Amino acid sequence: MDARILVTGSSNIDFVLKTSYVPAAGETLVTDGSYGFVPGGKGANAAVAAAKLGGQSILCSRVGDDAYGDRLLQILSENGVDRRFVRVDETEQTGLAAVMVEKDGSNRIIVYSGANRNIGESDIENAMRSYPDIIMANLEISSMAVEFLSRYAQAKGYPLVLDCGGVSRSFDLSRIKKAEIISPNENETQILTGIHPNSLDDCLKACMALYSMTEVKYIVLKLGARGSFIYDGKYCDICGPYEVEAVDSTAAGDAFTAALTLEYYRSGGDIHAACRYGNAAGALTVTKPGALTSLPSKDEVELFMETHSQT
Repeated sequence: MDARILVTGSSNIDFVLKTSYVPAAGETLVTDGSYGFVPGGKGANAAVAAAKLGGQSILCSRVGDDAYGDRLLQILSENGVDRRFVRVDETEQTGLAAVMVEKDGSNRIIVYSGANRNIGESDIENAMRSYPDIIMANLEISSMAVEFLSRYAQAKGYPLVLDCGGVSRSFDLSRIKKAEIISPNENETQILTGIHPNSLDDCLKACMALYSMTEVKYIVLKLGARGSFIYDGKYCDICGPYEVEAVDSTAAGDAFTAALTLEYYRSGGDIHAACRYGNAAGALTVTKPGALTSLPSKDEVELFMETHSQT
């Protein structure tokens, strides 16, 4: 029986705009790109990624009582996600993310939380009835909900993996009581520490700063095309990337952290094996457009790791 992963996080519809570049303030850009509405949200992305990678995936989230919410619920079911703890919120719309994707695959995202902002203690307590092996959360929901989740996980002895996607400058990491793994990307690292991890020295300084903020076993920095950086309070290491041609980086971080969480549990806590698996899942994700539609399967990741080497 594979790991039971409870993902607590956002469910959105992504409004994806492909463009040659992002216009400056006051500029009107007429572009030959395209646009579309696709399912996403860091919670939904991670839950689907975990399911496609072979985990028993449970999602704690909220959607609006609207067509977008209906579509998200359908897609979660189609992808094998347990959606019993996804609540239909009658007071808010389904969350929306406006995603601008440039030619090199880099993106900029604006998120309107909608129903996600109402995810609270009762949602989390209900979801704990799924008896997960490991819990994953992101910061596209209220900080109070994440803080409650961390206290609950600590009290019940559940390992918590915190993806820092969606972090705001007002977020206080010290309010997270305990975590097994904390994983920010480069921009999130700078928001939390004031240090941009451009160099190995800066990666280490940032990790040391993060490690001092709360009780955590591992810090894993997501460095995009540079791979990932691991720190355990004493030692650090680089987990090299897989070279691919990037099309769209949307959901790559969600795929990485879901794969990291799943393999960490499956391997009995081997953080290096978990990062290698996460790097492979993230690399495959950037080779396809979209969010949920770009997430790889277990077979795809395993074949990719057999036929590609880390740099």
